[in-house]
Amino acid sequence: MDEDYDVIVLGTGLKECILSGVLSVDGLKVLHMDRNAYYGGESTSLNLTQLWKRFKGDDKPPERLGSSKEYNVDMIPKFMMANGGLVRILIHTDVTKYLNFKAVDGSFVYNKGKIYKVPATDVEALKSPLMGLFEKRRARKFFIYVQEYEEDDPKSHEGLDLNKVTAREIISKYGLEDDTIDFIGHALALHINDSYLEEPAMDFVKRIKLYAESLARFQGGSPYIYPLYGLGELPQAFARLSAVYGGTYMLNKPECKVEFDGDGKVIGVTSEGETAKCKKVVCDPSYLPDKVQKVGKVARAICIMNHPIPDTNDSHSCQVILPQKQLGRKSDMYLFCCSYAHNVAPNGQYIAFVSTEAETDNPEVELKPGIDLLGPVDEIFFDTYDRFVPTNNHEADHCFISTSYDATTHFESTVQDVLEMYTKITGKAVDLSVDLSAASATAEQ
Repeated sequence: MDEDYDVIVLGTGLKECILSGVLSVDGLKVLHMDRNAYYGGESTSLNLTQLWKRFKGDDKPPERLGSSKEYNVDMIPKFMMANGGLVRILIHTDVTKYLNFKAVDGSFVYNKGKIYKVPATDVEALKSPLMGLFEKRRARKFFIYVQEYEEDDPKSHEGLDLNKVTAREIISKYGLEDDTIDFIGHALALHINDSYLEEPAMDFVKRIKLYAESLARFQGGSPYIYPLYGLGELPQAFARLSAVYGGTYMLNKPECKVEFDGDGKVIGVTSEGETAKCKKVVCDPSYLPDKVQKVGKVARAICIMNHPIPDTNDSHSCQVILPQKQLGRKSDMYLFCCSYAHNVAPNGQYIAFVSTEAETDNPEVELKPGIDLLGPVDEIFFDTYDRFVPTNNHEADHCFISTSYDATTHFESTVQDVLEMYTKITGKAVDLSVDLSAASATAEQ
């Protein structure tokens, strides 16, 4: 271990594994360590026995739930947008060859006490029971504008500069009602609160386009895809990639103490009395607790059930977004459901998650509006975890710390953090202009 490395990565969470893979491909000498004996850190995947041990303290789940090893319950469950950032990174690094994806059946939104399919195109807008007749026409015009918008074609701009006009101004131009704005902003553009309304509309429009293009990609009922056997496969796939390019992996390394010189700049990492030298450290917040601050808390419920979520067209896998306004909250609530169709549970079993940014200290009560939509559940576990963000100056100490995973059930915010970290570490951007068809063959199997 007494060697020099360009980068030492601590923790095998998804963000750390993506970075270690991409940096190895770039030709940097990477050492990747984890204090745990398993991959994944916070974003690990548990079988039924491990799930029982973690939340109930014993390892004897009831036999009626089926074989423990047929469960792959992701601790940070998130779907991937078919044309989104994570899929682009997977193709860019050729990690797609280690994974098989399957389209997610449905994408839904909660409105006035009911669950509706999210309409994403002008055609779907006309069919959607979410809107009345006149509102459908207005929404259709808005969707056509978004679909035809091209940044480099001024004709498609209708006289609006989206870098200056706010999202609210564009929406009011089309006269859309509050409930319509709610589902477009939160279930299509995937904004996590309403602050986007006062920001330039470019990001808002690009997000809706990404959703519609992803939806068109697999002709499925949603724009999302998800790996067979769950997300636990992802960190390992990036670990393999890193190894192929000469990266070194060490699991089960206790302590992992980051060492600094007199100026506070990182010089290496010590574990079990040996020190590996390095120029930079990449890690999750748990490895450098004095360089992060707590900014919030995620509350979630993990449920095992023997049926799909009601009113989701019997979807074996789906996401339901409950916009904050519909619940009188400050942040959205998310339902995530996956099943034996993605090999994450035995035949006939479904895993559902309800998650949100905690606004109280009582997750059971706070998550009730989401749990009530699930129908009868066999087992339910409640959990909360703190969210941290880095407070250090990475230019001074050369430590690059990821932010904790948020409550969303899709990957867009996670990927944003990874791309920003990569740019801070290397001074350049990841090239994500890839041939997206490279992932479609695996996704259709």
